[in-house]
Amino acid sequence: MKATPDKILIIIFLLLIAIGWLSIYSTSGQQEIFSISSSYGYQLIWMGAAILIAVFTFVFSSRLFYHITPALYLIFSGLLIVVFFVGVERSGAKSWIGIGNFGIQPTEFAKYATCLLLARYVSGLNCDLTKWKYVLRTSAIILFPVSLILLQNDTGSALPLFFLIFALFREGLTPWILIIGFVAIVLLILVVYFPQWIIFLSILALFIFILIHLRKKKKYYSGIIVVFLILSAYIFSVGTLYDKVLQPHQKQRIELLLGKIDDPKGIGYNVNQAKIAIGSGGFWGKGFCSGTQTKLNFVPEQVTDFIFCTIGEEQGFVGCFFVIFLYGVLIWRIIHLAEASKDTYVRIYGYSIACIFFAHFAINIGMTIGLMPVIGIPLPFISYGGSSLLAFTLMLFTFINLEAKTHGWH
Repeated sequence: MKATPDKILIIIFLLLIAIGWLSIYSTSGQQEIFSISSSYGYQLIWMGAAILIAVFTFVFSSRLFYHITPALYLIFSGLLIVVFFVGVERSGAKSWIGIGNFGIQPTEFAKYATCLLLARYVSGLNCDLTKWKYVLRTSAIILFPVSLILLQNDTGSALPLFFLIFALFREGLTPWILIIGFVAIVLLILVVYFPQWIIFLSILALFIFILIHLRKKKKYYSGIIVVFLILSAYIFSVGTLYDKVLQPHQKQRIELLLGKIDDPKGIGYNVNQAKIAIGSGGFWGKGFCSGTQTKLNFVPEQVTDFIFCTIGEEQGFVGCFFVIFLYGVLIWRIIHLAEASKDTYVRIYGYSIACIFFAHFAINIGMTIGLMPVIGIPLPFISYGGSSLLAFTLMLFTFINLEAKTHGWH
């Protein structure tokens, strides 16, 4: 039976890269369709390369991906280490390797390799995510590249990898980890707002109340005390990490998001201009190449991190809704096909890339409308940049290949 690629995913891929190129072109103010000296000229080259990679990726044997996964993981992890020695610093993060006039960001490809290795390991016959030793091993697969990316001072690029935890829930990971993560985020927000000692005393009062309430069930005392000690250690350690590890601009962006500070002409300038640009588009938008806020460079990083502003200003609510709809269908289709697959490896890989796509989509659009801190993360297939476009293309078309050709061979 001849393998047939999923047409819906291919159509969405083509629509998104086309929207991306048109948005990049519209902000340039130039009339030439192709100019090698312009960002839209470079992007056209990357689009051609992405289409070639898409074709070659689908042509390859599906067995190839399974067998070369460990090698890909080692290669891209190795490149993350190479960056420390020969990397180029951009926007405060040393995460690029310069190649002539071009540059490659290994981080984006490391996400692809991590999804593959995670799928290969978890789909193994002996992997049981209800047991802690397997949870720790899968965590190591994710946390190793995360730690290298964080050391490059590229927090934004590392964040999507944490979303892979949702792919593991489908395979039996205990919901308690999600609960623990939620509690950790709430405590982090409280630490930003209030002094550590106030939070500690509040937690202490709560646990004293619990102990009094359970005075007839003293068998629970040891467990309650252990939880209290862990929470107390977390409160003081995360406070120290927040003050000492995060860069000043990172802390300011978090505090801006939480409403602790208001600085529309300083640290909040990007978000403020992004909101103005999107709001000015109204329902129908100002029209193609008619966006004044983006074309006149009022919005920083307008073809990369804030490209959604161009869509909002020129195509209005209708254009924004259409793009969000495309991403919604993309993620739904991947999950639908992954769930329908009889192969565990394909299912886990599908869920993994769906998590990565969702993280990039939600965080990027969230930060342009002030719902997320500005952390510098591309919008899949739309933002300017070769590394992200090629890596996302590899992710998607590897799945299309596996879904069409794999039938429990490994």
